[in-house]
Amino acid sequence: MKDINNLFTLIKEAKHLVALTGAGVSTLSGIRDFRGKNGLYNEMDADKIFSIDYFEKDPSFYYGQAGSFIYNLDEKEASIVHTVLGELEQLGFLKAIITQNIDLLHQKGGSKNVIEIHGSPVTHYCLRCSGIKVSYEEVAAVVRKGEMPKCPKCERVLKPAITFFGEALPSKALKQAVTESQKADVMLVLGTSLTVYPAAGMPQYTLRNSGKIVIVNNMPTPLDDKAFLHFDDLGSVFEELKEIL
Repeated sequence: MKDINNLFTLIKEAKHLVALTGAGVSTLSGIRDFRGKNGLYNEMDADKIFSIDYFEKDPSFYYGQAGSFIYNLDEKEASIVHTVLGELEQLGFLKAIITQNIDLLHQKGGSKNVIEIHGSPVTHYCLRCSGIKVSYEEVAAVVRKGEMPKCPKCERVLKPAITFFGEALPSKALKQAVTESQKADVMLVLGTSLTVYPAAGMPQYTLRNSGKIVIVNNMPTPLDDKAFLHFDDLGSVFEELKEIL
């Protein structure tokens, strides 16, 4: 409890608090991560699912494999982590969330300033026709019927605005993420093993500007020895924070 009180004091006294979140945050909502011991990498070729080169050759592979975990997100509920982060923003403590996740659960949890560094499935677009954008809801309805969403102009299969391997990260989101990381005097690093760059480099910006990082993750990270506070159990930490709030 002492460490939780120290964490809350750090949150309360921070001038610019930012959170960086990874897949571990969403496992509490029943969404499996990629690299954990029960992760999707163990049974799916995720490098192939999210390869832009392979998508252009055979988009049916993405829609066939991703249908079960990308296009049923409306069935998933925000976890205690998502909702507490939403409360911290509403209370004026948390300035921004930088997320590697593509599940839209931070928004469900009440957060407004969410920087989606790996893109988002909220829109789908045509790789050939400019200006074609289709909503997640429309696409999800098509995918659930076992079909693929098509461009209304050219009939090409639409691609989600998720950043695939082989594509550049969204430049606006990346710039915002770097700016927020540099401004942060405290960064909460939640549910990420800090192995995927450039997202994994965000805490370094905070550290270089004399900020503090707090790591909450059930696996080791390369920055554990730089953490001002370190916790293993994400759910327990946020349950206790919720009680204090």
